Amino acid sequence: MSTIPATPSAATVPPITEDPTPPSGRRSRRPGLNANSRWFPYVLVFPLALVLFGYVVQPMLATFGESVGVDGPANWASFLTGDGVARSALVTSLLISAASVLLCGVVGVAMAFLLKRFSFPGRRIIEAIILVPAALPPLIGAISFQLLYSETGILPRALQQLFGTENPVLPFSGIAGVLVVHTFTMYPFFYLATSAALVGMDPSVEEAAYNLGAGRVRVWRTVLLPMLTPALVSASLLVFMTSLASYTAPLLFGVDRTMTMQIYINRTNGDLPMASTYASVLAVVSVLFLLGMRWYEGRRSYRSQSKGVASHRRELTNPFARWLALLASLLAVVVLLAPVATIALVAFSRDGSWTTEVIPSGYTTQNFVTIFSDPDAYRPILNSLQMSLLATVGCVVVGVLIAYAVRRLDFRGRGLLDVAVMLAWALPGTVVAINLISAFSTGNAFSFGQVLIGTFWIMPLAYFVRFLPLVFRSSSATLAQLDPSLEEAARNLGASWWRAFGTVTLRLMLPGVLAGALLAFVNGVGEFVASVLIYTSETAPISVEINNRMYSFEVGTAAAYGMLQVVLIFVVMVVSGRLQNGGRAAREGVKWTA
Repeated sequence: MSTIPATPSAATVPPITEDPTPPSGRRSRRPGLNANSRWFPYVLVFPLALVLFGYVVQPMLATFGESVGVDGPANWASFLTGDGVARSALVTSLLISAASVLLCGVVGVAMAFLLKRFSFPGRRIIEAIILVPAALPPLIGAISFQLLYSETGILPRALQQLFGTENPVLPFSGIAGVLVVHTFTMYPFFYLATSAALVGMDPSVEEAAYNLGAGRVRVWRTVLLPMLTPALVSASLLVFMTSLASYTAPLLFGVDRTMTMQIYINRTNGDLPMASTYASVLAVVSVLFLLGMRWYEGRRSYRSQSKGVASHRRELTNPFARWLALLASLLAVVVLLAPVATIALVAFSRDGSWTTEVIPSGYTTQNFVTIFSDPDAYRPILNSLQMSLLATVGCVVVGVLIAYAVRRLDFRGRGLLDVAVMLAWALPGTVVAINLISAFSTGNAFSFGQVLIGTFWIMPLAYFVRFLPLVFRSSSATLAQLDPSLEEAARNLGASWWRAFGTVTLRLMLPGVLAGALLAFVNGVGEFVASVLIYTSETAPISVEINNRMYSFEVGTAAAYGMLQVVLIFVVMVVSGRLQNGGRAAREGVKWTA
């Protein structure tokens, strides 16, 4: 027989007191610094800020100090008051950059409107290959255009034979050749930005303007362009910075009065103070343009308040327009694939066999055998892979932690940290190289007392400085889409900050981090602008070896190296796309499990 226990009286219930000793299953908080401390952000950020200061800011200050040292007043006076080579180089670089922005804007925006607003025969083919120029490293892109369109190129020579003229027909050289290269290789910046903006734009806003009686010009001026302003500003910034930093196109098309060429010429002539002066001026121009574009974009809001449906493509019904679109599509396919096809064709040509013919007359597979079997030929491949891998590891460690600090932590100077990490992106590669030369020609605390110039380590350090923003931006964008409550839940369950960060936040960030890491790695493999100023015979990467082979008239071997770079970049683009899809799937899973 069971009995019901009596309800205890108030007198028999023991008082509830706080036990000074925690239960055995719960870990006590250790005294000292923890993630809840107001000093924790500064402890985490201090080493990151020290890295940025030591390898980005301090080298810039060293370059400026070098420029105002020996003959400093004379060097700066040539920019401020003179009208010689220095002033001409600055004006030419600015004009080329402005013209590149205009041309790339016209091509990129027009392609985005055609492919996103209209449906016509051949559209899917163009969409599949529209980003082929983005797969060409800067040096390979410039070389392919030189092989195609210069005075000794395939197309002018073919037209010369076709029309029976004494000279090549329609060759590109000088500034015109540089602009053609820039337009072809940089229009994807405008295409990608404009396409994303058009996909997210509400078409009802445009339709409402037409219904109110506005003409096409007014709709473009008052509706479309204002809504596209953030995308156009972003693309303009990227194109201007990339054009200002361009070195390979001016080098191959004989435009020596640009800032990057003058930096290289003065550096190779041993005039480091003058090279530092050019680098300082170029850095100031780049940073001012960056700040100016950010100010212009932040003047007003460009968000639409409507809730319309997604945009749709219009079908071309006119027979003549459809045939014209088909012919234009075929022409676009030929133009887009011609540079890659040229590099592939020349990669199988015998060195020295291509002289005055339209296309190479002798072909062989020996070029690829040589670069993989000859130790001297294989060394640049190994150098590029090793240096890019080291730089990428550094970019991932520093970039992920800085992205977390900027997105998740609250501390004074967070904006400065964001600007400092992107500062290297605003600096041309030649400026980064001169900065490192000025800073590490002697030993200092950031090089552990060692001279880094002339050693292996200066190359991965240059790649780290140049491509850290890629990992930072990719990680920051991924982190911005993650709910911080997931990490907070892990912390509330007793996990330390490091464990919560490693097992929750970092795992969810992994697709974005890996995508940024792959971009940094592949850009390091194709880097040329900074490498050409700081390499040695033992540390020459693939890009420098390509340039040296071209000057030795070993065009076939140079093109074989180039094909390796192109194939690697195509593989990375495919893997990066799959990682981004995986990131979207992970975010959907978080949405359902949060």
